[in-house]
Amino acid sequence: MYLFFGIFFVVLLLFFCLNHWRRKKIMKKVCSLCMNEKCEILNTLIEPFGYCYMPSQDVFSTRINAWQREFGYCAFYDKAASHFNMIFDCLPVYFNYHGRTWLIEFWKGQYGINTGCEIGVYYADRIISKEERATTLFHCVDDEDMLTLSLQLFKDNHSLTHLCARHWWLTSFTMGCFSPPSSLSLRACVTLSSAEMASAFVQGLQESGYTPEKICVCCNTVCFTFTNAAPVFCIFRRIRIRICQWFNHFWCRIYLWVTRPFCLSIDKILYLYYYLPFAFRKMVKIRRYKKYKSRR
Repeated sequence: MYLFFGIFFVVLLLFFCLNHWRRKKIMKKVCSLCMNEKCEILNTLIEPFGYCYMPSQDVFSTRINAWQREFGYCAFYDKAASHFNMIFDCLPVYFNYHGRTWLIEFWKGQYGINTGCEIGVYYADRIISKEERATTLFHCVDDEDMLTLSLQLFKDNHSLTHLCARHWWLTSFTMGCFSPPSSLSLRACVTLSSAEMASAFVQGLQESGYTPEKICVCCNTVCFTFTNAAPVFCIFRRIRIRICQWFNHFWCRIYLWVTRPFCLSIDKILYLYYYLPFAFRKMVKIRRYKKYKSRR
């Protein structure tokens, strides 16, 4: 019996020593890389998932040629999001323009261990009725129809990120940050292709509950702040949200603890990639559920 415990103690001690040596070796490897090398490695790793790293703000965003572009958007994606530990507020804005129903949707919330926001631009093949909106599969816009999008995400009145680009799906994700969606506000600006399209979009915003004094229009650019979402009345959905957020908060703390030797996300993630590759793959699958839902 004593021999067994002695062997167990020696094996355990050996494991901790080897693990400590391995961690130190990986930390030294990450620290030896310059920023350009880190960005090149990380972008190569996350490109298959449709994302890129923005070193200027230490956030992740989507590529224009991301694979998600092939699968469009359906309202079912938002309804299924909580099953993938994504808890967010969403604001879909529908409007008709040039014989099509357009959808520009805004999101803000918690995506696993990431606090983030999104703006997506989609269209239907024809003008659809309000009753069809929940079941219609919208297409992602082509390059010629992309819009100049600007987003600035605030948490408790503190700015987390500010991005602006001509895009079809502009996103920003801050890894290792936990936020209830109610603590976030999204300042969004959309530059439409014409005054007629801008007017139609403003009308869609008003139908979504925004009053004229909350909408700022300058030429073809429309700006507003997305703060409050529709309340959740279903008690089962509220319970699911609480459970998901508990797990999101838990895993966020675990991530911060494991990567505590580093401050920047790029260092933390490269450290995880070398130290715990399976954890790295799990983290970067943001919004990956769209692919599987679309194939059904």
